[in-house]
Order: sequence, then C-alpha cells, then structure tokens
Amino acid sequence: MRRQRWYTPYLLVLPGVIWVVVFALWPFLNTIALAFTDARPLRPAEFVGFANFDKMLEDDRFGYALTTSLVYVVVCVPLLTFLPLLLALLVHNKVPAIGFFRTTFYFPVIASAVVVAIVWEFLFSGSGTINSALSFFGLIDRPVEFLSDRWLLIGCAIGLTVWKGLGYYMVVYLAALGNVGRELHEAAAMDGAGRWRRFWSVTVPGVRGPMMLVSVLVCVGATRVFTELFVLSNGSGGPGGRAMSMVMLIQSMGKGLNGQVGYASAISLVLFLLTLVPLLIVGIVNNGDTIREALANRRSARAAKTTLEATVQEAQR
Repeated sequence: MRRQRWYTPYLLVLPGVIWVVVFALWPFLNTIALAFTDARPLRPAEFVGFANFDKMLEDDRFGYALTTSLVYVVVCVPLLTFLPLLLALLVHNKVPAIGFFRTTFYFPVIASAVVVAIVWEFLFSGSGTINSALSFFGLIDRPVEFLSDRWLLIGCAIGLTVWKGLGYYMVVYLAALGNVGRELHEAAAMDGAGRWRRFWSVTVPGVRGPMMLVSVLVCVGATRVFTELFVLSNGSGGPGGRAMSMVMLIQSMGKGLNGQVGYASAISLVLFLLTLVPLLIVGIVNNGDTIREALANRRSARAAKTTLEATVQEAQR
C-alpha cells in the first residue's frame, strides 16, 4: 500500500477553500471596504468615511425599507414558527392517504418563487380572482387595490411568504415530533391533561430546539426578502417605493452604470448586522447556562484574587 503524501488532504480541500475565498470571503471584505467610499461603476472610488451611514439617517427610502423589513420579521416569525407546527401535528398521525396530504402541503416549497409570485399577482390584481369573487358576492363596489396600497401590498407579500414556507418548516417539525415520546402524552393524558395542555406542556418543550432554529431561519429570511415584493410591485416597490425591502433598496441603489455602489454596500453592511441579531440571541439562549457558569467562575476567580492580595498585604504589614 502506497504511503500517503503529507499534502494530499490539503489538495482535497483546496478547491473548496478557493471557492469560499473567491465567492464568499473576498466579496464580503470588498463590500465592507466599499461601504466607506463613494464608489460608482465608471469612476475610481474615494474614501468618504461614515458619509454613507450619515446619508441613511436622512434617506426616507432607507427608513421605508427598514420599516418594511422589520414588519416582515414581526409578522412572519410567529406565523411561520407555530403554523407549521400545527400543520405537522395534523399530518403526523398515520392515517390513509396521509402521504398525499404531506406532498400537497410541501408542493409550494418546490415551486419557483417567481412563478408563485406571478400567480399571486394575478389573484390580487384589480381584475384578479379575489376582486372578482368579492364583487360577485356583493361585498365591494369597486376593486380593492391590493397591489397599489403600501400595507396591502406588504400583507399580500407576507401571505405569499407564509404560504410558500409552511411546507418546508412542516418537514422540520415532522422530524422533531418523531423524537417526542408517545409515553409522555399518555402519561399527561392519564393525569387529566387535555389536548391544549399536552400541546403546551409536552409537544412545545419537545420541539424547543427545532422551534428556535425555525425562528432564526424565518427571521433571517424575512430581513432579506426580495422576490415576493419585487414581483408583486413590478419592481417599483409599491407607491413611491415605500414597500421596498432592504434587499430591493440595495438592488435599486447599486444597479446601472450610475449606481451608487458605495451607498448600496453601506446598506448591505447594515443588513448584515441586522441578520446577526437573531443569531446572537439564539447563541445566548442555547448556551445561556454555559455563559452564566463562565461569568460565575470569572467572578469567583476575581474574588479569590482580591482576597489573596488582601491577605498578602496584611501579612506584609
């Protein structure tokens, strides 16, 4: 058997390292550098310090985009955290044709986001299916402008995001529910606990880890929403661009030969910092005991050091 060369493992990981450096690390570092310049495509960049960040504070479009992203997070996180869990509970039991229902619920996940958004646009347009149905039943006198009003447009986009994400997170919860012992439910039922009590006291604690993971994924995805709002608004971001998301604003500012690449990079950096918040929260929650133990040990070490120094000083006297 031939002896393995010392550099063989490095050759195996080299393509992956090159890919990460070229397509992930270098663009990330370059974006940070451009965020402090007035870079444009056809002229050299000049360092402007924090001017781009000061510009954000006075830019109404940035305020609208930040508000849209925050509203998206506040609404989507609870909906896509609990609704898929309830859906998973419905299809968790083994009943006839349950595979058909699981496939049906998962179908929106594999459908193209652009195609689904176009279908959604057809449903909610002025002459679309929703307005036609409301008019047929005499509930409205004139079409509701779902896609021309800022908040109605955001609501339609949120509905699309929730509908498309239900099946994906349902599968995550289905895998987690398999680890929740049936004997726990039986013991709770014998103690007189009803369905809701068993849900909150047995099921939810049993899927606490996956629930936290789902919340983080939804939060990060909601802050970076683009396709839904872009297609439903035909790329305009709604009336006056007030329904733009952060990613839509970055795309709008940085595109074209006169694109403000530096300003778009600064917004990208702010968006990156926003996505770090849920990750830090999850890290603190999951490692709270370890962090508290480390802090307690540090305080104990400081107290012991202080006591030792006081003892040495007293002995020297």
